[in-house]
Amino acid sequence: MIYPSGRAIWAAAAGAIPAFLVALALPSLWYLGLLWICLLLAFLAVDAAAGRGRASLSASLDAPPQIGVGGRFNLQIAARFAGRPRALQARVGHDARLAPVAGSGGALAPTKDGGTLDLQFEALRRGIASFDRLWLRWRGPFGLVWNQVVLPMDKKVAVLPDVRSARDEAITLLQRSTLADGHAQRRAGQGREFESLKDYQPGMGRRMIDWKRSARHGKLLAREFRIEENNNIVLAIDSGRLMCEPVDGVPKVDRAVTAALLSAFIALKGGDMVSLFSFDARPRVTSGAVRGSASFAMIQKRAAEIDYSSEETNFTLALTTLSAKLDRRSLVIVFTDFVDPISAELMLRTVGRLTERHLVLFMMMKDVELETLADMPPTAPEDVARAVTAGSLLRERQVVIGRLRLLGAHVIEASHQRLGLALVERYLQLKQEDLL
Repeated sequence: MIYPSGRAIWAAAAGAIPAFLVALALPSLWYLGLLWICLLLAFLAVDAAAGRGRASLSASLDAPPQIGVGGRFNLQIAARFAGRPRALQARVGHDARLAPVAGSGGALAPTKDGGTLDLQFEALRRGIASFDRLWLRWRGPFGLVWNQVVLPMDKKVAVLPDVRSARDEAITLLQRSTLADGHAQRRAGQGREFESLKDYQPGMGRRMIDWKRSARHGKLLAREFRIEENNNIVLAIDSGRLMCEPVDGVPKVDRAVTAALLSAFIALKGGDMVSLFSFDARPRVTSGAVRGSASFAMIQKRAAEIDYSSEETNFTLALTTLSAKLDRRSLVIVFTDFVDPISAELMLRTVGRLTERHLVLFMMMKDVELETLADMPPTAPEDVARAVTAGSLLRERQVVIGRLRLLGAHVIEASHQRLGLALVERYLQLKQEDLL
């Protein structure tokens, strides 16, 4: 696209004044005023022809592959152009997950074969942020016209939840039950993996006594076990409509992803296998089971692909699909929410089949808004109606939680500030009790 620059507009305005004076002083020679317009058009044509060369133009974007929410990063625009055009400028298109710190464009610093421009962006929201297009423009040798092109781009940056604030406290919890290098701590009477024999001590359970070896050695010997590693942990995150509602200004799904990543970090460090699964009306993100602390970066990147959805959650399809993928007993941690027994009825039917083979743990956030309305002192008849309605919804919520527990599922209902830490504590407890 070619369009006049500000210099051309000012030149046309400056030539209009003499043309008007000539026409006013010499009406019969009014056409002489058109000479300036013709001359300007000629210069514009030469400038446009000399400034062309879009075929030799190429550009690239360079940005880090991932960044934490709230973090800042630099995006470098590098353009290569034969002929070294004057005043090369660029502007980049981005989505709502990113915000430019000092503008999304500017003039490129000239280089040998083009120019470069560094822009700074701030990551506002979790997800896969993209830079989808790049506008480049340059002026001709006279500076009268702009030549502009729009180049399609496909540069993506994974915006990840920031779990650093809660990671230190979670590691402290882990160190209470594991060694610093991440290997399972040997606990007498816990786990299924045989470790060694030791002298029987008062207080040990009778099932720990090895009667055959005790008879052979003439004294009571007890079997010592250690906590089993290589358990399969599945983090299933509901990204449907209810989970996209905000809690204290942050969507529930974002808080669920943060808690899931925190537990994945602890599980991978403890030697277990972790996989990620998200769903709304249908399954969305599925990762294979990975093991080892080095795999946490992959889990983080797949978590960034969990998008916000306005669709209703289909628990039957999602949990049935998940169950078909699991070929061994697993700990399935489901992050979800519901408002009444009717919306949770299909979920309850599917959970009953899932708990027959797997250990299922539901993670739910306390509904702070309903609890506030239920406890609010009434000052008007409307306050009484709101409090009664909120109390009724909270009771129905407890009915669903009770039914989940009757089906054999574990349920944690925690505040959004302690969701991740509550999950880590329960995970370590289940592991120590040999329930995995």
